[in-house]
Amino acid sequence: MKPKSKTKAASTTKAAEASATQESRQGIASLPSKSSPAPATAGTQPVPLAASAIDEQDLRLFQSVDIDGSGTITREEFLNAFVRAGLKLTDLRFSESLQELGFLSPRNDSEITLEQFQKIIRPNIHLIRRILKAQLIIPDFQDFCQDIDKIYEQVSDHTGGTLADYIPQLARVDERNFAVAICTTDGQRYARGNTLENFTVQSTSKTISYCLALEELGTQVVHQHVGREPSGLGFNELTLNNKGLPHNPMINAGAIMCCSLIRHDLAHADRFDYVLNYWSRLSGGDRITFNNAVYLSERETAHRNRALSHYMMEKKAFPEWADLEETLEFYFQCCSIELNADQMSVVAATMANGGTCPITGEKIFKTSTVQHCLSLMYSCGMYDYSGEWAFIVGLPAKSGVSGAVMVVIPNVLGLCIWSPNLDTQGNSVRGVEFCKQLVKKFSVHNYDNLDFQSEKKNPRVSPIQRESEEITSLIEVASRGDLTAITQYQIRGVDLNAGDYDKRTPLHLAAAGGHKNVVSFLIEHGVNVNVTDRWGCTPLNDAEQQGHTATAAILKAAQGTKGKESHPQANIKLPSSVTTDVTALIWAASQGNLIAMLPYIARGIPMDAADYDGRTAIHLAASEGQLNVIEFLLANKVNPNVQDRWGFTPLDDAIRHQHDDVAAALKAAGGAIGTFQQSQ
Repeated sequence: MKPKSKTKAASTTKAAEASATQESRQGIASLPSKSSPAPATAGTQPVPLAASAIDEQDLRLFQSVDIDGSGTITREEFLNAFVRAGLKLTDLRFSESLQELGFLSPRNDSEITLEQFQKIIRPNIHLIRRILKAQLIIPDFQDFCQDIDKIYEQVSDHTGGTLADYIPQLARVDERNFAVAICTTDGQRYARGNTLENFTVQSTSKTISYCLALEELGTQVVHQHVGREPSGLGFNELTLNNKGLPHNPMINAGAIMCCSLIRHDLAHADRFDYVLNYWSRLSGGDRITFNNAVYLSERETAHRNRALSHYMMEKKAFPEWADLEETLEFYFQCCSIELNADQMSVVAATMANGGTCPITGEKIFKTSTVQHCLSLMYSCGMYDYSGEWAFIVGLPAKSGVSGAVMVVIPNVLGLCIWSPNLDTQGNSVRGVEFCKQLVKKFSVHNYDNLDFQSEKKNPRVSPIQRESEEITSLIEVASRGDLTAITQYQIRGVDLNAGDYDKRTPLHLAAAGGHKNVVSFLIEHGVNVNVTDRWGCTPLNDAEQQGHTATAAILKAAQGTKGKESHPQANIKLPSSVTTDVTALIWAASQGNLIAMLPYIARGIPMDAADYDGRTAIHLAASEGQLNVIEFLLANKVNPNVQDRWGFTPLDDAIRHQHDDVAAALKAAGGAIGTFQQSQ
């Protein structure tokens, strides 16, 4: 068996890839496996399976994993694709494929052919396609996690607050604990800090108790006993609304009331098992525990909660079947359920996913139940800081005096921050600060979508895709003379001077296409009429080169001048339209980011796809000296002599920018000079 080259993979995988490799190696031992034959001995070739039709989609997926273009992949390369996407190798949603992998590729360095790859992915093809095409909710999960790490480090230095001392057991927790855990609606996971350290759920239990009451009795019955307005007062304030009811389910009185509504037909022990089972299902089937010491401590110091309950009993707020002491005991038990930040992030992700657990696919709560709960978490979930929270952070959340904050970004992810020190409102100091920094960095505030040109990062769009969508899509519509689209970009505040990977701007392409109306519009809105591209050419060069005399006259009238001498146009056919996926592939190639290129290849974008100037990934990789990308493209039979609008080949680009190693690789693959060298 020929050793598989790792040169390119090593040059394209940075710290995040190294981390992914380590995790995939750690997870291999625990992979589900069938009874497998003895490992192949050194020197044997991969045994092909029975002949099967080569599906074009499968081929593209395979090529996106085959980083060195050798025609085979290793088990480790395959698993790294999952880990890079943020998925745990114990995820049951692709367990059948991992079983096939264990059978067909028993060793970490075993080679896998295309036919074997097809058999491996077939049982879980839908999810695996989404993984390899980077179509999960956060497409560049490694980039996202790097930003989360930076926020974590920043907030780690944020000290202050005190432990909750009114419950003695909570006052004994190590205040240095700090954990952040994330689970997306597609089951992508990340955790940092003390994420496996257990804590009691305390007031975060109020969200689940409310959901359980709604599931059993419905909105109308539940809200005959509890309101749905913020109280504006402390979480344990001795107060009711003007109907004699608790203000909402997110404060102590409202949560006690919700507990009275949950399965009153069951024995006390069975009621608690019923709730505990729901917490387990919400967390993806993990074993959830109970902290008896905290329960006893809370029970012994619950004078305010007892007073609240007697007050509600006096006002006849409880349902007729409620037993006050049993309800209080049940409430204390629910607050003393224990889990860790990693598990709670899955609970939050289940809420973000409309009541369906993202890592098991089980529908646990009705969508309407989750909708009602998130509405009250948004308005009431952070005690008497809720209004300020909605203003600054703008996300549904629930805090607890154990230091936990459960945050839901609907349709995106669930987040848990745990840090025991509390502020004067009873919220985690670090938890609040982390979320403030989160919404500064990412466009996740409930109303961030009102600003098209937000400077924040959108985690649902990869950095490469964002560059493509914001810049090259603008240039592409200019190349087609679409004035209506250009006008919309201008109204949205898009920079009309923005340049692509070749420093080509909307004015360059509008001039090259002879689109007088677009050229006039851009000039009227103050674009730089003499902006130069990679070759030092101005829009006037483009207009004259293409023979658009009227357009050239408009540019000259606006003080337009020529830059370097224009090159003659080659006799090639330019694409009639260009998608943002094509330009994203080319952007990634220009940056040498092979990992970012792979999803676009998996989506079926041809590796030699051209933009509005006929420029391709291999042109840009050559221009920027990205040898790793050049080797990958050549290994996948990309034409080294493809020409752009001006007849330039990749070798021309490499020579022009003095990238000798790239030029040598292109020549070795049969690359030839084009118009540039011939004109010298």
